[in-house]
Amino acid sequence: MNSQIVLPRILQVGAGASTEVGSVLKNLECTKPLIVTDKMMMQLGYVDRVQTQLSAKDIHSDIYADTVPEPTEASILAGVEKIKQGDFDSIIAIGGGSPIDSAKAIAILGKYGGKMRDYKVPRIVNEPGLPIIAIPTTAGTGSEATRATVITDETQGEKMLCMGMGFLPVAALVDFELTTSLPARTTADTGIDALTHAMEAYVSKKANPYTDSQALQAMGLLAPNLRKVYCDGADKEAREAMMLGATLAGIAFSNASVALVHGMSRPIGAFFHVPHGLSNAMLLPSVTEYSISESPVRYANCARAMKVALPSDSDSIANEKLVTELVAINDELNVPTLEEFGIDKSAYFEALDIMAEQALASGSPANNPRVPSKVDIVDIYRKLWV
Repeated sequence: MNSQIVLPRILQVGAGASTEVGSVLKNLECTKPLIVTDKMMMQLGYVDRVQTQLSAKDIHSDIYADTVPEPTEASILAGVEKIKQGDFDSIIAIGGGSPIDSAKAIAILGKYGGKMRDYKVPRIVNEPGLPIIAIPTTAGTGSEATRATVITDETQGEKMLCMGMGFLPVAALVDFELTTSLPARTTADTGIDALTHAMEAYVSKKANPYTDSQALQAMGLLAPNLRKVYCDGADKEAREAMMLGATLAGIAFSNASVALVHGMSRPIGAFFHVPHGLSNAMLLPSVTEYSISESPVRYANCARAMKVALPSDSDSIANEKLVTELVAINDELNVPTLEEFGIDKSAYFEALDIMAEQALASGSPANNPRVPSKVDIVDIYRKLWV
């Protein structure tokens, strides 16, 4: 068996990587970028910093700063219109997964038109959009290194998964120094998101030797440092490990796919506006416990890579430790229950059937070691309410 691996053309990693944006644009022969970001990145001064770097290279840029958390098609339309009316030859995406995902959608819709629904899975979008230079400011989504974006169709209450090389950034500038200002809640949610990416890539039915190597390394960086950055956001060594781990996890799942956690997570976000990383965290212990029986060796390897099980532990002991650790992480990082988040119980239970249908339709559950039926998914959703 052989596997195709797709990566950004340029991957710049380490302190100060974001300051190379002007040089990267010059190397790509791009001269007029649109910066796609959000209001917080403007307030923190990150956009000013990038524009200063661009000015030093005589590169003029414009800004679209109206992206929103958990992006919707409506939230990107002004950016799409700006692309159509301007003479932009590239996009610089600055922020967490939401601005980067928004930039991916804008890059395709701005060039080819149509609606986001036209590009959702099962369609694979390999047509090149405008080149994207991604500068992540969270250690979580790995979107800077993936060929996927998730955009919500508010009219139908569906988080649409869109895939293909057309969504892959041409360059990713991975600078952990941009994460030191993240609040603890965002640090936790994005960190567990990254850990979920690594675990699901490793146990996915589409895993391959290359993605295994990235996923195992990512787990080894993420799990031991997640609590550290939650408790002390100024811990630069831990922040650097998290940032690298998140990017490796992104590379892993982009080339192996995610599985049941993500399939079930997207509908929770679409219906009840739970941030993506947080809904992943809510689901990860239950879905792992459900899935272990069909891939006990792989899950045990996850526990060993995360350093919660000893190399000498049997697979069954390692898996017990893994589930215990995932529950402990949620407890220690104060991951709320659905009820604590503020979701109405009756509304949640009324949505179970359609959420299960959307989860299956995304295709992600089919990559899970234990492939669920709709009844199984509804049962996991039901048990999630505690």
